[in-house]
Amino acid sequence: MVSEIYYLVKKVITLNKKEGETPLEAMENFRKKNPKYLDVPMTYAGRLDPMASGVLLILTEEETKNKEKYLMKEKEYEFEVLFGFSTDTYDILGKVINKQNITKTNLRHGVDVKNLEGEIKKNLKSFLGESVQKYPMYSSKTVKGKPLFAYARNGEEVEVPERKIFIKKLKLEKIRSTDNKKLFENIEKRIKKVKGNFRQDEILKIWKKELQTENKREFLVAKFKTKCSSGTYVRTIANTLGNKLKIPSLAFSIKRTKIW
Repeated sequence: MVSEIYYLVKKVITLNKKEGETPLEAMENFRKKNPKYLDVPMTYAGRLDPMASGVLLILTEEETKNKEKYLMKEKEYEFEVLFGFSTDTYDILGKVINKQNITKTNLRHGVDVKNLEGEIKKNLKSFLGESVQKYPMYSSKTVKGKPLFAYARNGEEVEVPERKIFIKKLKLEKIRSTDNKKLFENIEKRIKKVKGNFRQDEILKIWKKELQTENKREFLVAKFKTKCSSGTYVRTIANTLGNKLKIPSLAFSIKRTKIW
């Protein structure tokens, strides 16, 4: 006799993945809070990085066989870009590989940061429409049966795959400033939420060295909204924008707000 549990569960569940969780942790935490799902076949459709939060689709029972359909859905995100640092992961959960002292009044490579808003808006147009995006080295995309992050951690060379993406909308919302003390407190608090082996201790030591200085320093953070195709890496957008502006940058925060 089929258990009554299978008549009570939802086929598609929308979770709000918390920052610091992996998708698997978010799914298992949901199981623990909802005992009727403990023995129900379940999978998630579409990854979110540990430092990203927001909408995560969970499929159950027979709907798990339709995963590809859900993976192809378009996404909407709100995200922030921190200027002044770039990392090997393109977000705060990475080793700093480049830095610049960016303020509202200094000049770097011909970019007047006082007019950063105009420079950003001018470059956003180049992201719209179809383009080819390389997978980040610190991602779970597999090459020859091994995830890219494994190659990166071992210092092994590998041909990085790429895929076509489509960005429907990319809009600058606002630019704010913060100082090094507040920035480190924010980064430390958020990275400490992450469990598992993500080099957290080593990365926090680097951020501490960079930001816990006696001299007060100012940093700029820009907020964006985007609508994009499945498979688009928002942290790659943040890194690429910095490259276009000739300013080190990274994804400071990412929140998926919609899947449709």
